[in-house]
Amino acid sequence: MPVLVRFVPVAVLASATLLQAQQPALTGYSPAAAERQRAAEAAAIRVPQPERARAHSRILSAEPHVAGTPAQARTRDYVIQQMRAMGLETEVRTYNVFLPHATSARVWRVSPQPRELPTAEPPVPGDSTSTGWQYPAANGYSAAGDVQGELVYVNFGLIEDYARLDSLGISVRGKIAVARYGRSFRGIKAREAERNGAIALILYSDPEQDGPGSGQPYPNGPMRPGAGIQRGSVMNGNGDPTTPNRPSVRGVRRTPPVIGIPRRDTARTGRMVRGRDGRMRTDDRDTARAAPMVMSIPGIPVVAIGYDNAAELLRGLGGREVPAGWQGGLPFRYRIGAGPVVARVAVETDARTPAAYKEIWNTLGTIRGSEFPDELVLVGAHRDSWGPGAADNVSGTVSVLEAARAVAEQVRAGNRPRRTIVFATWDAEEWGLIGSTEFVEQDSARLMRGAAAYFNIDVSATGPNFGGSASPSLRELVRDVARTVPDPSGNGSIYQAWRRAAGLAADSLEPAMGDPGGGSDFAGFYNHLGIPHADWGFSGRYGVYHSQYDSFNWMSRYGDPDFRRHTAAAQVGAAMVMRMANADVLPFDYVEFARTMRRYLPALDSSFRARGYSALNTDALRGAIDRMERAALGLARARDEVLASRVPDRRTLTRANASMRRVERALTRSRGLRSRPWFRSLIYAADENNGYANMVFPSVQEAVRADDRRLAEQELADLATRFLGATDALLNARDILTGDDRR
Repeated sequence: MPVLVRFVPVAVLASATLLQAQQPALTGYSPAAAERQRAAEAAAIRVPQPERARAHSRILSAEPHVAGTPAQARTRDYVIQQMRAMGLETEVRTYNVFLPHATSARVWRVSPQPRELPTAEPPVPGDSTSTGWQYPAANGYSAAGDVQGELVYVNFGLIEDYARLDSLGISVRGKIAVARYGRSFRGIKAREAERNGAIALILYSDPEQDGPGSGQPYPNGPMRPGAGIQRGSVMNGNGDPTTPNRPSVRGVRRTPPVIGIPRRDTARTGRMVRGRDGRMRTDDRDTARAAPMVMSIPGIPVVAIGYDNAAELLRGLGGREVPAGWQGGLPFRYRIGAGPVVARVAVETDARTPAAYKEIWNTLGTIRGSEFPDELVLVGAHRDSWGPGAADNVSGTVSVLEAARAVAEQVRAGNRPRRTIVFATWDAEEWGLIGSTEFVEQDSARLMRGAAAYFNIDVSATGPNFGGSASPSLRELVRDVARTVPDPSGNGSIYQAWRRAAGLAADSLEPAMGDPGGGSDFAGFYNHLGIPHADWGFSGRYGVYHSQYDSFNWMSRYGDPDFRRHTAAAQVGAAMVMRMANADVLPFDYVEFARTMRRYLPALDSSFRARGYSALNTDALRGAIDRMERAALGLARARDEVLASRVPDRRTLTRANASMRRVERALTRSRGLRSRPWFRSLIYAADENNGYANMVFPSVQEAVRADDRRLAEQELADLATRFLGATDALLNARDILTGDDRR
């Protein structure tokens, strides 16, 4: 490693100091503590450096590092070495998980004009990693198989797309489905293709979404070239599918993975369906899809191709012209088929060998808290990728490392955090959030008892636009920290640039933030355990997602050429963990939380009316949320008034903060959602029929989707009761702080 000379322009230091000086009092801090905290954050923000971020990125993206490979072990060793050099306590958590790798993936056009389509991504001049080893073009957890059949174009492969095909009298049964990426998780696309009887699924990146339709293809621009492919997992579920709700450690009891569509999750509409045994049969019953789903792995081969190869298959399709909205960006009129194009798909894997079980490694770097060591603040990023992964997610890993360095230097300066901070890099996120899920399942008791918040950095830099998502209780914290960090453009703070990009004129408006529905490593913490979460990063035109071209060369030319956004994301991370770790009283904003919840109610009422549930409304839930808001206001006043005059003793702070940590835990239930028991949060979840889209109040919404009025009524009442439990936790925290906790 070359020695890096730190150089911080005077203008940047002055800007950071000015931003700090302009800030109001800190939520959850006494005046004296706030002054110390502002100074500590200002010092920490000066530590992350672009030169060091660039060096980390070059090393970590030097080769594809798919989970379960020796290359991924090398990233483990590098991260642990860096954390040890910083003085952190380090640990490697090893899990043995079911992670079958594809060993070969091939696609042919059988007729007309037979030819095998090249699935490897060709080298790009000047990009050294594009010439190396590539993971085959099969999607993660694809079934093995060698099948041949007519092609049917199914648009995005959504549930509604298959319904449209049904209405046109077109079936994919016994055929190979071709779907373009977008609008849903690829695992849902695989599930629906198999559910409708397809024998294989070919996924491709259409240029309208992912190529020249959005900019110049790489290497002349940031978008996907014609031979670029998007790899990715098609398992529906979180964690090792052979150890649901249990960590995959030595001696764990395993259950066989569910291959193919489980019987109780099969659409029963009078067509051929695949049962648990893999055989096709007729099922003419009608049912709402409200039965619990289990983690499932496709029973059909699923492969990814580029849009050049897609054109070789789609150009010759006959049959109907596509419906409105189904036309993509290839230069011909799309048709549905089936045929006359016949294709062959062949995938080989190690799923039936002992090699299907592979070791994965989480790295943990810990700084023990000085006063509340059992209270935890965690920040993490996944470390695995499908290619070199410079953006996804070497960038997040780099930002976690630089944030850790910033806090470690504060420790060396004598400013040890009051709570314990854990800096994590997770393995096998790309396969189904596996590393973080196994950690959460292994440490659930400790996390439930002591975790204050989990912060996630998944792709910290692909362009200039800052954004984030969070539980509403942490959104103001993200905004406040963004006010203190200079924007990489040099034009004010990140918060100011964020507002400008959002076009906000009125001071009363705030930049939009996303909801934590699922899809990244926060899911185990928030969706499973109810631990408040936030994430952030800088985005832009990023057309090389999950490809061999997500490389250091791409990042240096297009994503973040000067590595200032990697650095800024690390600065935000350092300030976020320090703010949470050092607060006298945890700085949650449950007033914003309650008000956000209330804004969701009109849409829920509209869904009741659309179903004809005339007697069902959200009045009781609204009342429970109103009570929560009043309790949150009371707690906020008490927190501010108490800290303005005195700092309570350690026992009082410990008890009050423990009660505050229970607020969002109270909005979970141990049996989880009926559709997916692993998802315990009743506030947000990923849509079970989309995978990416967020569902608010999912227990109620899924009952409405199933058209089960009685269940919707039960779920609505249960949700209102959960809000009352959250309110009790807020009232208890208030009473502890004010000394009136005899209620």
